Amino acid sequence: MNFSKINTELTAEVYELLLEAVETGKWSNGIKLTEAQVSSSMQLIMLYQAKKGKQNEHLSIQENGEIKHKSRAEFKAEFEDIIQTKKI
Repeated sequence: MNFSKINTELTAEVYELLLEAVETGKWSNGIKLTEAQVSSSMQLIMLYQAKKGKQNEHLSIQENGEIKHKSRAEFKAEFEDIIQTKKI
């Protein structure tokens, strides 16, 4: 499987479906994921996070493959930026 090619075409909607499937162990239609499907889905999820990552998550995968943990201070700074931007 060419993960790089697939990752460039992976949409946010498909990413969310894969994420839900891995979290629940089932596809949206209720069919259980096989071990191979879980493995492939997890790899795609990590690639998606590394390339197009949601940086607002506590744990993310960087482009170099390293796991990034955000500190409480980082979350607080991001939250304050959001408040100032949206003037909540």
